[in-house]
Amino acid sequence: MGRLIKAEFRKTLSLNTWWILVIPLVLVSFWMSFAWGKITNDFADWIGSGTARIIAEQAGVSADALPVGLLSIAHGVNIAQLVPAIFGVFALAGEYNSKTITTTFLTAPNRVSALTAKMITYILWGALYGLLSFGLAALATVITVDSDRLPTGGQWMAALGATILAYVLVTLFGIGFGAVLNKIVLAVILLIGYFLIVENVLVVVLWNTSDVFGAILPNGTANGIVGGIAAKAFGIDSINLPGGVEHWDKLGLQLSAGAPGVISWWAAALVFLAWTMAFFLGGWASNQRRDIT
Repeated sequence: MGRLIKAEFRKTLSLNTWWILVIPLVLVSFWMSFAWGKITNDFADWIGSGTARIIAEQAGVSADALPVGLLSIAHGVNIAQLVPAIFGVFALAGEYNSKTITTTFLTAPNRVSALTAKMITYILWGALYGLLSFGLAALATVITVDSDRLPTGGQWMAALGATILAYVLVTLFGIGFGAVLNKIVLAVILLIGYFLIVENVLVVVLWNTSDVFGAILPNGTANGIVGGIAAKAFGIDSINLPGGVEHWDKLGLQLSAGAPGVISWWAAALVFLAWTMAFFLGGWASNQRRDIT
């Protein structure tokens, strides 16, 4: 197994895909967190001055201590997690496209061993992408957010762990998604279109009917792993949201954390794990039978 994993790493490093995808990861993680950190920090400054401060204090809100740094981090890493998902698409679909899958399967004792080695390799790649994304989002957050509004030590560690977990899962999700479709271009287009547009439109359009879709659909639950930690810090996850909040106000509040409909981070992780396993096992099963000649 060790040799198969080493071969998988050599295979991925021999291609340009891994470092080309680092470019959008860097740009999105840093600049999304930078922009959101600037916006939320300025907003906290506004509600901490003049008449707005009086209103905020009456509502029991201390603008000086709002943990807006978590919102900044959540938005950066959540948008950028599409990158490891796309990277995962290339794991099997890419090999079928380049015809290298024949060598991969024939040089391993069996297909289960080959796919297991690939899974372990891409779990490590997902973790590395997660570390990089979190580091850039954290840097942008420190630059734009006042020190009193940065996460506490425990919140930093929670956000880091949640980011790595989310990136590992979306990488495996991408592997399964690509393996099921077995077409790189189609899988990448559908993945980007669904995660960035289709599901977000569905959640907003159907919000008045039910706010549960953000808590059960793939994009919402993937975002909810890190976004759920930010939402909990503000008390705007569905479990802790104060009573009396209007339906559409709830959407706005949870969108600010990048996780509309989120129940809690751990619930989001469990639901997205189920989506990941469904696609990953589906791709695994199809590749046990797929002809490689």
